[in-house]
Amino acid sequence: MEQWEYKTIKYKTGGFLGGKVDAEEFEAELNQYGLDGWELVSCFDTSISQGQSRDVIVIFKRKKKF
Repeated sequence: MEQWEYKTIKYKTGGFLGGKVDAEEFEAELNQYGLDGWELVSCFDTSISQGQSRDVIVIFKRKKKF
């Protein structure tokens, strides 16, 4: 039976009201995880109020190595 391991990463956002992510840096980091065998499962923000976002949560999975 296949077994999986998971990784959850929290990215802090910038900007005056939050919610801003450096797209090129974010993409480069996602690509690096992909090269390490991680598959992106989910990505969402942690909205505080009125659309303001403080963090982006990213969840990856990969087959567990024995």
